[in-house]
Amino acid sequence: MFQPDFFAAEGNAERAAPQAAPALDLPGLLDRLTSVCERPRYSFMVLNLIAQASAQSGSAGPYVREGDRLVPVRDWLCDALVPVARRDPRRLAIADKVRAELEQRNELPADAAVAARLITAEVQKRIRLSGRTNVSRAVSELVKAGLMQRHYQGYRVDHHNRGAQRQAVYTITDEVRRALYPGHEFARNDRRPADGNGEHRRSSHAAQAQSATKTRAPR
Repeated sequence: MFQPDFFAAEGNAERAAPQAAPALDLPGLLDRLTSVCERPRYSFMVLNLIAQASAQSGSAGPYVREGDRLVPVRDWLCDALVPVARRDPRRLAIADKVRAELEQRNELPADAAVAARLITAEVQKRIRLSGRTNVSRAVSELVKAGLMQRHYQGYRVDHHNRGAQRQAVYTITDEVRRALYPGHEFARNDRRPADGNGEHRRSSHAAQAQSATKTRAPR
């Protein structure tokens, strides 16, 4: 016997079935950056640099090897983005301010070459401090956009600076890796569960307890 209501319900169920979300591609990645980030082009450069530094594992940090030394990943990002800062008109204003401060304190060397090197070094120092803030802000926006995760490694000291002696580790998501490098096969990232905001926290007490367990001599 024909049951039209049964077949109608079956058709409605098929139409109501959720469709798989399309894979994130580069245009989709740029669209998400534009909708979430205050400076999408800068954030894309940060994301791309992190992807390059984390090509093998998907995670960059807490240190990146630069020649024969290890540099904290945030400082490495700041240094890599220095060419962008050099084009910023504010760099000239910083140099003028540094020169004026040195002259006011009578600390500006008489030798023009020495003075130029001193000013350049101080400008570089201030740009790095500003760059750290810019990188941290960009990373926070990337975490908010669901494109990467961030956690910290090291011990937390109980004073006003809760981030003391801890270094950041940045992990880009698998879909971002595939969007940036289409056609490449990547091992799946092994990440700890996030706290709901893309942030990972490791208690210093837990780290110390784990270290003590490993180093305790048997009785």
